[in-house]
Amino acid sequence: MDGATPGGGALGNLRPVIPRASSLVLGASLLLLSACSATAQNSLADTLDAPPTDPADTTTATTEATTTTSTTVPPLDVYDPLCVVQVQPGESLSLIADRFDDDTVRVDTIVAENDLDGNTIFPAQLLDVCVDNGLDDRTGEAREPNQALVAEATRANVEIQQAKLNELFAGYGINELVIDGVSGSATRQRLCAARLGLGLPVSTADMAAGSEEEQVLMAATQINIPLSAPVDRERWVLIDQTCQIMFVGASNQQLQFVFPTSTGEPGHETRLQDRSMVYRYDPAFDNGGWHDSTDFPVPEDNPLNGNMYKPLYFDGGQAIHGANNVPTSPQSKGCARLRLEHQDALLAWLGIADVTAPIGGSGFDLAVSVQGVFAPPAESV
Repeated sequence: MDGATPGGGALGNLRPVIPRASSLVLGASLLLLSACSATAQNSLADTLDAPPTDPADTTTATTEATTTTSTTVPPLDVYDPLCVVQVQPGESLSLIADRFDDDTVRVDTIVAENDLDGNTIFPAQLLDVCVDNGLDDRTGEAREPNQALVAEATRANVEIQQAKLNELFAGYGINELVIDGVSGSATRQRLCAARLGLGLPVSTADMAAGSEEEQVLMAATQINIPLSAPVDRERWVLIDQTCQIMFVGASNQQLQFVFPTSTGEPGHETRLQDRSMVYRYDPAFDNGGWHDSTDFPVPEDNPLNGNMYKPLYFDGGQAIHGANNVPTSPQSKGCARLRLEHQDALLAWLGIADVTAPIGGSGFDLAVSVQGVFAPPAESV
């Protein structure tokens, strides 16, 4: 064996050896420890750098995520829910009207559509807001046209008529109508005069929009001498008691004036006349034209209505005279009143404005006819 101890050479060279598997485990442990340490450091750094968390935010987010609910409002129990609103506390008609992009939905039209007595409304009250559709949208029942819109259309049409009347009567001495859309007594008086001058049935009623007589009015280019005027006389006056209007002209050639008048009240009616001649003119020169006594200038004058301005007598004590008050209805004691400026215009046309003493009517040859009976329109009774 060459003197060698069995295995002796190998034993002399032995040194501690760490098994490979143990080395791998140890390396892995060191790496894991290093990684964990880095992770912990990074986590700590993130925690220190991050803004503090508000517990309230967490609570709110959790609450919002877990307590979301929905509420369904039941439809109104009405004929057409799309046309009906229910008044909420604190609401007014103007606030409700402002919700709608519709010019017809206004405070006044909502009031009319719901037959309200004024503008007061109450919470939970149901209001029909589909204006002028012919229905009560709460019940489904038929209803009349919305009266607020009817009134608005009527006003607009009356304004058109008033403008046309001013055009036709321009130059005849009568005052212009105010174009306000209100068919008052002055407008109805003028409509009556227009009917008389256009050959239409005479009345003081309103003139309906689109009616045949309105079409005649709107097509007219002038006012004519009334057919009943005493045109066979050189100068004439036609007093119509239905209209409370006076037409003045010369034969059948000229319409000179159209004046409002006020004739005799009930019990003191102006007597009907057919071509009666004015027989006397008294300028009352010594009293500024005024007869201010029932005995002035002589007892036979005896005008029952007291003050008269420069009267033209045509039947006993009944006369055409000026007055401070000329209403659109009969309110004299039998005479035909004119405004002072109209009486002066009439006297100037007759050529007697400068007369200072009483004269007979033969000097100016004026015939007077009186016709008609005053009847106020039905709505004014």
